[in-house]
Amino acid sequence: MKADLVIDAKGLACPMPIVRTKKAMDTLQSGQVLEIHVTDKGAKNDLSAWAKSAGHEMIDMVEEGDVLKFWIRKA
Repeated sequence: MKADLVIDAKGLACPMPIVRTKKAMDTLQSGQVLEIHVTDKGAKNDLSAWAKSAGHEMIDMVEEGDVLKFWIRKA
């Protein structure tokens, strides 16, 4: 999947993946896609809930070994 920006939040515990995601999302234009890589399993629920509450679209989430990859489209 094509992302406009990729952030690496591997090794960070909650709430840091959300903090990094929000900061990165603030730099994007509406419709652009952010790809996030995390190892915190809690991010699966946290990022989905954050994206929904912020009005963004969670496009996809895949698990590759210990790494969760998320793609979120900015509202």
